[in-house]
Formats: sequence, C-alpha cells, structure tokens
Amino acid sequence: MLGALARNLFGTANDRFVKGLDKSVAKINALEPDFIKLSDEQLRAKTIEFRERLAKGEKLDNLLVEAFATVREAAKRTLGQRHFDVQLKGGMVLHQGKIAEMKTGEGKTLVATLAVYLNALESKGVHVVTVNDYLASRDSGWMGQIYRFLGLTVGVIVHDLTDEQRKVAYACDVTYGTNNELGFDYLRDNMKYRLDAMAQRPFHYAIVDEVDFDPDRRGAHAADHLRPGRGFLGALQARQHGDPAAAADALRKDEKNRTVVLTDAGVEAVEDILRGENFIPEGTSLYAATNVSVLHHVTQALRAHKLFTLDVDYIVKDGQVVIIDEFTGRMMSGRRYSEGLHQALEAKENVEIQRENQTLASITFQNLFRMYPKLAGMTGTAMTEAAEFAEIYGLEVVEIPTNVPVSRKDADDEIYRTQGDKTKAIVKLIDECRTRKQPMLVGTVSIEKSEELSEALKKQGIPHSVLNARYHEQEALIISQAGQPGTVTIATNMAGRGTDIQLGGNADMLLDQARIEIAAKFPDEESRAAELEKAAARIKSEGRGQSRDRASGRRPVRGRHRAPREPAHRQPAARPFGPPGRSRRLEVLPVARRRPDANLRQQQGARLGPEEGHGRRRGAHPSLAQQGAGNGAGQGRGAQLRDPQEPAALR
Repeated sequence: MLGALARNLFGTANDRFVKGLDKSVAKINALEPDFIKLSDEQLRAKTIEFRERLAKGEKLDNLLVEAFATVREAAKRTLGQRHFDVQLKGGMVLHQGKIAEMKTGEGKTLVATLAVYLNALESKGVHVVTVNDYLASRDSGWMGQIYRFLGLTVGVIVHDLTDEQRKVAYACDVTYGTNNELGFDYLRDNMKYRLDAMAQRPFHYAIVDEVDFDPDRRGAHAADHLRPGRGFLGALQARQHGDPAAAADALRKDEKNRTVVLTDAGVEAVEDILRGENFIPEGTSLYAATNVSVLHHVTQALRAHKLFTLDVDYIVKDGQVVIIDEFTGRMMSGRRYSEGLHQALEAKENVEIQRENQTLASITFQNLFRMYPKLAGMTGTAMTEAAEFAEIYGLEVVEIPTNVPVSRKDADDEIYRTQGDKTKAIVKLIDECRTRKQPMLVGTVSIEKSEELSEALKKQGIPHSVLNARYHEQEALIISQAGQPGTVTIATNMAGRGTDIQLGGNADMLLDQARIEIAAKFPDEESRAAELEKAAARIKSEGRGQSRDRASGRRPVRGRHRAPREPAHRQPAARPFGPPGRSRRLEVLPVARRRPDANLRQQQGARLGPEEGHGRRRGAHPSLAQQGAGNGAGQGRGAQLRDPQEPAALR
C-alpha cells in the first residue's frame, strides 16, 4: 500500500529516470535554431570537430548534446524526419548501454542513429544488429543517408558476401548486419591462421534491434542416414491405423518443450518393428550401446512427424525442405536443422535426403553479445524480460513513453464454436470494411491458414494479396501498398518484417514498380519517359501515398489466431500515433471442435470480463472462462463468443 502511494506521488523508478533526461533534451532543443542556420558543409564539419575534441581527451558524454543536435538536423535534411523529444531520450538510453523499450511504430530505427553516430565518432566501429537481411539492407541504405551526409562510412553484412567484401564492411564506421552473419563471421575468423585474413576487427559497441529475439539454437553432429527412422515410422503408422488406442499410448508429446518420447509400450512396439526390418539385431534392446545411432534416428523421426508441421515450420520448395523462421515468417534458405532433424523432415516429405552438416565451431548469441565492451538494445517488449536481461547481459531496461497517447483501440477477442463459423465471420467483416474503403490487414499463424482464408475470399470475389513465405519476393511491394483504401492483405507471421504500412499506399514503391514494367515494354528512352510521366500522374490522381481522413482511412488489424508462445510484439500492431486503428482477434474454442455441447450454444453472445474469468459463471464453459481471463490479464480485455452471422464491425 505504501509502495503504491509512493508511486502515485513520485512516480516509478522508470518514470524518474526518464524525467531526469529532460534537461539534456532541453539543451538539444536550445541548439536547434543555431544548427538550422548552418550550411551542409558546416554541419558535416561537426564530425571532424567532434573527433578532434575526442583526440584531445574529451569524453563522449560531453559531446552528447551537440552530437544529437547534429544528427537531428542531418535527419531533417536527408530524410525529412525530425527526432521527437522521446526519441532523443531513447537515444540517450542506448548511449548509456541500456535497453530502450519503445512501442511499435515509435521509430526505433531513427532513434538508433543518435547513439550510433555519437559512438561511431571514436572510429572503432559500431554494429547495428538486426534479425534479417532485409532489415539490414534497408536500414543501412535508409539511415545510412544520415551517416554519409555527416562524413561517416556505412557497411552492411548480408548473405553471400566474399571475405574481402566483409572485411571492407566491418572496417566502416557503422556496420549493419544480422545476428547470424555476425556470429558466423566471428566463428570463421577464429578458424583462420593469419590476423590479416580476419574480416572483423575488435568489438566496440553494438545496438541489438529486437533484443528479445531469441531463436532456437541447436548444436550439430554428423548423421549417417535416416532410413531406420523412415522405416519404423511407416510401420508404426500402419499399426496406428489398425489400433488407434494402442497408438495413443505409444507416444508422449510435450508441445511446450518441443519433445516427444516413446512410452514403455511404444518402445516395445518400435523394437519389434526395427527387428523385423533388420535395423537392430535380434535379442538386443533399442537402448543398447550398439544401437545408439538407431535410437537417435528414431527420436528425430518422432520429432519430425509429431512436432513439425508442413507450411508452418517448413515448406517444400524445388524438392528441398526449407525452414520457415518462426519470428519473421521468412524462408531461411541455406539453413538446416542439425542432429539429423532436417534429414528426418526430408524423409517425412519423401524428398532427397542430403548429407548432414558438420559443426566446426559454435557460440550462443548471448556469449557473442557479451563480448562487446558496450552493448545496448531496443525492442517493443523488454520490460517483461527485464530480469532475464539483467541476469544474462547485465543490462537495465528503460521504458520510453510514446510521443502522443496510443490511439489504437484493441477490441475484445471473439470466440467461435467452429473453424467454419470463424472463417465466415472474417469474410463478412472484410467485405464490410472494403465497403467503407478501409484497408484491412489479416494476420494468420501459418501458410496453410493464410491460403485457406484466401480461398474463402476468392469464392466471395473479394480481391486481396497474400504475404507468406511462398511469396517472399513480393514482400516489400505487398506490404508497401497494404494501406491503400479498400485493400485486403493476408499476412503470415508479420513480426519483424519491419516495413511500414502507409495509409493511402506508398507512391514511391508504385512508381518504382511502374518504372520496371515500362522498361520491359518500351525500348526507347523517349517512350519510357512519357509512360513514366503518365504513371506518376495516375498515381497522384489516385491519391496514393496520401493519408486518408480519420473516419475512413484508419486501418483495422484483424488477428485470425492467438499463436502459442505469442509475445506482445506479435500482437496486431497499428501505429501508436497518427491515424487511429483498431484490432481484434478471432479464435475457435478448442473443445467446441470435438464436442459442440448444448451449454456453448446457450452462451452465444455472453461476455466474460477479466474479473469473471477467474470464477466459473453458471452455465459458462471453463475453457471459455480461462480464455477470457488470459486475454484480460494486464490489458483489461475479455472474450466474446460470437454468432458468425453477427460479427462485431470495426468502425
């Protein structure tokens, strides 16, 4: 009680820390009129001045105010963007070697330029770590305009670069790259015999974008073949069809920990099958020392068949099993699961089984990042993991307030009895939004679900775009135009894609696309110029790239599923400032798929608030109550069982 009273009177420790940055912000703002008067050459000369002052022994902290004012003015001249005061605070937090939590859409990419520029003045190299090649390339070109304007060099590390190209990129003042590429380069350098052959120089300072990104890491070992796994699984499945009850008793699956094991009955059944196929000698156990390799393949085959799903965890493309990144929804070409798991998936899908990779060196991302003398991070969801960040990296988390109050409205979840009911409700709602000329973004958890919804929309004659790993090449264009009036975009696993959706559409992207198409159709320059001028006029007349009014232009965001282990940053995101948006999730009650009992039908339209979810209301289904309680935790959100013919409209 006393603690709550103290927080009300004096604010939280986080509030007091953020408020303490106001003095520095005021000093930066006071310099702005003077910096506006500087010519481009004079502004660029500030970099030389700062480096000379550092050489004379001055500290970076003493340069912070002037350096931040310099970056802000450079951003206005190169990007047409001016850092907000809260973004200046975020830059200070990053410079201090802390984690800045900023809501989705608050401009973390621009915030990083402040701390990056200041620390790059020491000429020791600054690394900006992103989660995929697309973001590394985009940010190095986009934010790189600021650094190059101020006289700094910028490099980017992506897949398929030569050692010499990597060496040049790492020698730059600012280097963008993915966590994977930086880690692999570090391991490769440690296997080289000469210092001059190494690509990286000593680590200095890194900012990790989406610092809570923690992909599954596995070691790798050689695996000879997968035939035992393929053979036993085929026979076991045949037995399952004959005796489903016995099959259910043979396995124990743990979805949360991603493990599957054989029960005693399952071991006996598998041993009988393997002996019959001559994979293990008669009279020996599956767990005998001589059968270790067979046991390993059996375990991986079980995982491949019971824990990994086609079009969710991986896809089959051009006769190869390609992993789908759980965090970004992208294909991870060239990446393979280790310890024989990838071969087990290849056996499952009946494609060519390739040889296992051999691990020569390994390091975890945590150990890699701890090697930086100075480390900072930024994400939209750090406070929930603050204790873990403090334990692993020794980093403090600071929550930066939004520039203006969040205008997005998150509606209660809607729960339907069946999958068919939910799909009908989604299609009906999408049609209503199109009638009002609202752009619509529908999020799904798998390629299968996105294509299933796409088929339902096609039957109703509703035009739409689908963004998933199968259409990876069109990603930037699809997302850039998702804000056009009446546009419907189905997206699989949007987290981390990092492409802004502009209300009204992105005129520049449309013009670039038109330029490519015109170049293919018209050979002479004069015709191309004339057609390009017509395309530009058409795009302008259609109002592309211009935000619509609040009444019709706001973008509803509709989530189709609540994904397991779903962090807050994966929730449907509309920008926290600017035109308002709305979001709502639709879910199917799991029990209803198996047993549509009378109680559920009687509860149609019933609403559960968070306070009601903890106790069973008379006649309410316990699973529904639990979903209402879970969704309401910390957000004041409840769940609503809907009739598919009466979906709540988003207006």
